[in-house]
Amino acid sequence: MPARRVTRQRAPVVPIEFLCYDATMTERLYYTDAYLRTFSARITDRANDSRTIYLDRSAFYPTSGGQLFDTGTLAGIAVTDVVDEGDRIAHILAAPAPAGDTVSGAVDWTRRFDHMQQHTGQHLLSAIFADRFRLDTVSVHFGATSSTLDLDTESLSHNTLLAAEEIANAAIAEPRAVRVSFESASSATGLRKPPPRDGELRIVTIDALDRSACGGTHVRSTAEIGALLIRRTERVRKTTRVEFVCGLRAVRAARSDQELVAALAHALAVAPAELVATAIVQRDELRAARSARRELVTALDVYHARERFDAATPDANGRRRFLERCSNGSIEELRSLAQAILALGPALFIGTIAMPPTIVVASSDAATDAGATLKQVLADLGGRGGGNARIAQGTVPDAAALDSAVNAFQ
Repeated sequence: MPARRVTRQRAPVVPIEFLCYDATMTERLYYTDAYLRTFSARITDRANDSRTIYLDRSAFYPTSGGQLFDTGTLAGIAVTDVVDEGDRIAHILAAPAPAGDTVSGAVDWTRRFDHMQQHTGQHLLSAIFADRFRLDTVSVHFGATSSTLDLDTESLSHNTLLAAEEIANAAIAEPRAVRVSFESASSATGLRKPPPRDGELRIVTIDALDRSACGGTHVRSTAEIGALLIRRTERVRKTTRVEFVCGLRAVRAARSDQELVAALAHALAVAPAELVATAIVQRDELRAARSARRELVTALDVYHARERFDAATPDANGRRRFLERCSNGSIEELRSLAQAILALGPALFIGTIAMPPTIVVASSDAATDAGATLKQVLADLGGRGGGNARIAQGTVPDAAALDSAVNAFQ
């Protein structure tokens, strides 16, 4: 057969698909046995580089419906990607496949079982949201570290999340059987979402909880999900995205959270239960300290402003000019000093910071429009900034441009 170009499918958030089951060029062994770890198959086609091969049957799940592809080996060579091309599956290898018509395959069981836990956990969680809270799942995504489902609501209360999580874990603890069947779209009943097409469907059923058309891999019992932990939510357009983890991912997430809490408690020398109260106290103390500092800085600026104002000689119009050069410092400090000086009488204030090259201009009268004048100066020097007639600020490319900006106001 001639080589065929591989079209890679993406794995971002995608709408849930109802996959029709049909005999295709590649027999999908995972459809009937998600626990199959090894298999043999006949090579039906090869790409020009022999790193992409097609088989008459495969246990490797390709990226589809939001679920990531399986990894493992074919003829002892690592499988780096599995692509669904519709009628057949492309297997991309780390090296060219050996000569011969047959090949043996082994699925990475750790990765496969993790995906089975996450996908079945999503079915369980989506069914609970739909049945108990009348919230439909509009899209799903299974990532390498966490999974998400998008609900058709713009907001979701914390109590609803806790209730859904508790119901899900109760169903895991019972447990409930998970079965795969193949049924006609015309006669399949009780589906969580009506199928959009005719023909034979692959149905995944969680006993007394859910029936969904799905082509993914699933565990045989909710007990094998292990645990389900909802991590967080975020609003995405007009939906709410719920992030969750199942199985060992949930255990690892809980362990990571516990270690973080323990580290914070140790750093603050308090018990974990006291962390929130301690954080609130320290937040309030920090706010009070910042407020007191601002008052002290303002008072100091008034003192320095009076000192400089009295030492400056007014020009023929009674206006005093000030130049304040700082090797470091903040723009806020320069602005505060400028405003304190302007409050004392007619003045033109120019302040600079060496790094990054920054200039502040403040004017107390209409003789100099600080914003308009500085905007033109910055434009000529390749800088940027802005402000109003009374005070403006900006940055320039280098020290030479900063000197030129200062000179423009002399």
